[in-house]
Amino acid sequence: MIYDLVIVGGGAIGLACGIAAQKANLTYLIIEKNCLVNSIYNYPTNMTFFSTADRLELGNIPFIAHNDKPTRREALDYYRRVALSWKLNIHLYEKVESIDKNDNIFQINTSKNTSQNTYFSKNIVLATGFYDIPNLLGVKGEGLPKVLHYYSDPHLYAFQKIIVIGAANSAVDVALECFRRGAEVTMVIRESHIRPSVKYWVKPDIENRIKEGSIKAYFEAEIIEIKENKVNIRVENQIISLENDFVLAMTGYQPNYAFLNELGVTLSDDDKKIPFYNPYTHETNQKGVYLAGVVCGGMETNKWFIENSREHADMIVDNILKN
Repeated sequence: MIYDLVIVGGGAIGLACGIAAQKANLTYLIIEKNCLVNSIYNYPTNMTFFSTADRLELGNIPFIAHNDKPTRREALDYYRRVALSWKLNIHLYEKVESIDKNDNIFQINTSKNTSQNTYFSKNIVLATGFYDIPNLLGVKGEGLPKVLHYYSDPHLYAFQKIIVIGAANSAVDVALECFRRGAEVTMVIRESHIRPSVKYWVKPDIENRIKEGSIKAYFEAEIIEIKENKVNIRVENQIISLENDFVLAMTGYQPNYAFLNELGVTLSDDDKKIPFYNPYTHETNQKGVYLAGVVCGGMETNKWFIENSREHADMIVDNILKN
């Protein structure tokens, strides 16, 4: 069969696109290379959302949380319930390997375990997020096993000397959680301050811990080299060597630009690398290729969230119905 649209990505916005398609009686398929809402699954175990539960809702399914700010576990339970309630057509653990276009029909080639599958669609929606590809430091020793770009549970770092790189929400959460589990925490921050965008109920906490010396922080600093038992940093033109067991590089992530380039999606020629799309329809410069969710922001990964990109789904489906 030829689908009306194939949605690449089974996160919250991919689910929203499936719901919008189903409401419009369009044939669709959601393809996700990992588990359902994989990015949320890979969030830190104790993570709490910035948004309130009602701002994360999809498809008129109520999101009931125990507190004002829902947790990672509550979100996983909720989005499973959304997928079940809408009986969404979704293939999990199936990776899109390539997309070709012939006579205005897209051919989507996928792999799952040792098998390959091919699907055909009139339209493609990329709701691929940005969580799979970390921004690398580009320094010697970054490939050592002790250097991690993902964080799960603070218990792993109890009684260890850890360096946390970054000054945004992820870095602050990691520093505070690990400190309270007995880690010796040092933050290495490129900026001169903790970012103003840090959650308002957390920012005073990290600033007070730094002020009292419970958490050491080097501002306007950069990593020079990572060694087995030490890390060299540059601060005020001086090289300082710090004893270290783990480096948690909370340096952010980026969209899959190789995939966007393969599809011929135009990117802005500055450091933001924002993909081109019509803000009213979310169609890119390639006819029939749409963007939804955080992938729309390019390197501005803090611009789009679930709460302000849910509406992308309806905009995309409305435009497909008009064509």
